[in-house]
Order: sequence, then C-alpha cells, then structure tokens
Amino acid sequence: MMVLKVGIIGYGAIGKDVAQYIREKKAGDAELTALLVRSKEKYQELEQDGYIVCDDEQAFFQLGLDVIVENAGHEAVYQYAEKALLTGSDFVVVSVGAFADAQLLDRVQKAAEQYKTRLILPSAAIAGLDRVAASMFNTLDEVKLVTRKPPNAWRGTIAEDKVDLDTVAEPVCIYKGTARESSKLFPESTNVSAALSLAGIGFDETKVEVYVDPSLKKNTHQIIVKGFFGEAEIKVQNTPSADNPKSGYIVAMSICKALKNLTSPILIGI
Repeated sequence: MMVLKVGIIGYGAIGKDVAQYIREKKAGDAELTALLVRSKEKYQELEQDGYIVCDDEQAFFQLGLDVIVENAGHEAVYQYAEKALLTGSDFVVVSVGAFADAQLLDRVQKAAEQYKTRLILPSAAIAGLDRVAASMFNTLDEVKLVTRKPPNAWRGTIAEDKVDLDTVAEPVCIYKGTARESSKLFPESTNVSAALSLAGIGFDETKVEVYVDPSLKKNTHQIIVKGFFGEAEIKVQNTPSADNPKSGYIVAMSICKALKNLTSPILIGI
C-alpha cells in the first residue's frame, strides 16, 4: 500500500496535533513531508527533524504532495484550495466556512473535477455528517445547528461587541439566522455550520443559533435533522484546545481519521 505524502498549511494548535498523530503512526499510511508557514525561521527544529519547512508557496506546491491539510483560516482556503487541487493534491479543509462564498466553492469544485483530485471535509467539531448526507437521497425538511461555547472561546470575535465576556452570568444568544451568514460572522467557531450545509440542504436553508454560555466548560454543538428518513438529534461536547479555546482537540483527530481512510482497507462511517 502506498504511503501518502502529506503537507500541512499552518502550524497552530490543530497543525501541531495533526503532525503528532502522523508521527505516532495513527493516521494510517501517511507521512508528514512538508509544512507551509509564514516564516520558516521559527520552525528550525522541524527542519532538524527531517521535514521540509516552506515559507515560499511555490516551493511547497512543487513537492508532489498527495494530500494537503489546511488549518490556517478562511484566507488560506481562498489562497490555496484551487492551487492544491490543480497541482494534483487532495485538499483537506478545516476552515469550511470559506465555502459560504458560492463562487469560491464553484471554482474549487471545478478544479477538483478537472484534475481528478478531491476536496475533503472532515467532520471536525461535529458528528453526523454521514447521516445528513445520506438523508439527501430523499426529502430533508430541516437542518438546525445550535452552538454553545464558554466565554473564553469567544474572545477575539464579534461576540465581544454583543456581551461582556468577563461578567456574563447566564446564556446569551448572540446570533440566530442562516449558516451562510454565521459562517462569515464566526469563522473560527461555526465552520461546523458550513460543513453541515454542504452535507445537507445548503447554506441558506440551514438554521443556526449561537450562544455564549458561562455554565459550560466545553464547546457544545447540537444538530437537529428531520426528513423522510425520520429524525436525528446529535449533541457533542468538545474539550477546548489549551492553545486555541475556539477549537477542540477532536478537530485534529478527525483530520487524521480522514487521512487514515485514504489508505485503509476498511472504511467506517463514510
């Protein structure tokens, strides 16, 4: 079985965890080959470990990588998604909310079709995407996401304009609307709504509610789906990453599960 040459764009909390799981041989027959970062001088220890560290995107995309993993934010999706697919790499996207831009999604999809590559959207912070996607084979009437996170998870976001994160004493709804809008307003916190939209009935029909909830210690997502198949309600509670409380440890785990699927003889939950 071939070994996948993997590149990572961004080396924050998620990127570090993905790299660690790959090193521990938990991501199937995947091998971390290279990283694309803003300044390679900060990562000399990685070069000493035998990885190629690039701050030149042209050099990175010429390495013949099998899979490229993005975990650097929406701008990185705009900047690199098409390029990755056009140069023959599958592209694993964490910042799925970028695809609320319909034109971007169309361009990326066409690039994947033209070059026989794949855009891969892991479940990341939620569960049940397989159920939602399967439900689309018949009528799907409602898809709703309710996201609740503790105050610290909202620092540095527009939530600070809506509620005092230092003194909030009870749950406060800071947004109610559609996935298309929420994906843009809360790019680091509601990428899950974008993934849910792409699996199901679309950005404009997927309902979203977002709460600051001081009673919580974990980031919580509740998915409600109703349709011909029946009804499903899924609730997940994710332990926030110590390095980035806006995200959770499960995101890197989900990415590595997707990488493992690419070389595994047994596929579960597809």
